[in-house]
Amino acid sequence: MKKLMTMTRQFRDDENGAAMVEYSILIGIIAVASIMVVIAIGAWVSGRFTQLCTGLDAHPTGTCSAAGGS
Repeated sequence: MKKLMTMTRQFRDDENGAAMVEYSILIGIIAVASIMVVIAIGAWVSGRFTQLCTGLDAHPTGTCSAAGGS
């Protein structure tokens, strides 16, 4: 009976599972934030290239074909 009580106390006091859950949540938050940053930077770069292409099209000597990639 004493051994069972000791095992029960050890199980109650063990915090490894809680720490693992906390770290998993933290890794998930970091992953989502990283993905959002990459998407935001991609949208910003795309917008800048669109502005550049518009500027080139407005100039008499410049042409830009966004669909053709040139």
